[in-house]
Amino acid sequence: MIRRRDILMSAHAYTIPIHEESTMRYQFLLETYATERIKVISAWSMFTDQDLPARPNPADARGRSFHEHMVHQCVSEDAWFRTMLGIDVGAPPLPKEEVRLEFMRRYAEDSGQRLIVLRTKDEAWWEGETTFFDVQRSRAWVMTRRMTHTSHHRGQLLALLRVLGREEYSNYGPTADTGGLMQNHAPTIYAYPSLEAILEGEAAGGRKASLPGSGTKPATERPR
Repeated sequence: MIRRRDILMSAHAYTIPIHEESTMRYQFLLETYATERIKVISAWSMFTDQDLPARPNPADARGRSFHEHMVHQCVSEDAWFRTMLGIDVGAPPLPKEEVRLEFMRRYAEDSGQRLIVLRTKDEAWWEGETTFFDVQRSRAWVMTRRMTHTSHHRGQLLALLRVLGREEYSNYGPTADTGGLMQNHAPTIYAYPSLEAILEGEAAGGRKASLPGSGTKPATERPR
């Protein structure tokens, strides 16, 4: 029996299938990856095609550009899954045309295929050891590290949006543009209600939700 677990996305709900009878110890990793992959693509949707060369400091190449971040996400996740988790989706990690929408489509397809394979694994597989660079770690440990690696780079991109003076939709919770601080009851507003809506909306030129702004209350805990 399969039920639907609602993962709130804007005013609607993004639903993923969860097996009711599942007591698999590492189900939480599957659920986390299912939503984290959407958060990556949602963050990319907040940029424009003109932002590809943008970096935190235009004069300092040490800080990755938006384009380089998308390349790194696709290539590094492909490498980790193939070499550490033994999951190969059989597709090139990068799109033929390296533009924003094609990166979003490529990552959506590949991460979706990885999720399908992950859902077939049992506890013994997750607890089995694999090589993590030069040490041995469990696959559950590697998967956790992979997702924190991804969120680290996504955080860099969200900071880059502020450097560029852009509005930000929710990626985990409220932002200054969705109403400010959580303790002031600011809402969580995602750019789109689902992964499908992200891809369709961006292909059509952008159909993001409207943002209320920060209102009259401070947007940070230590306002100037």
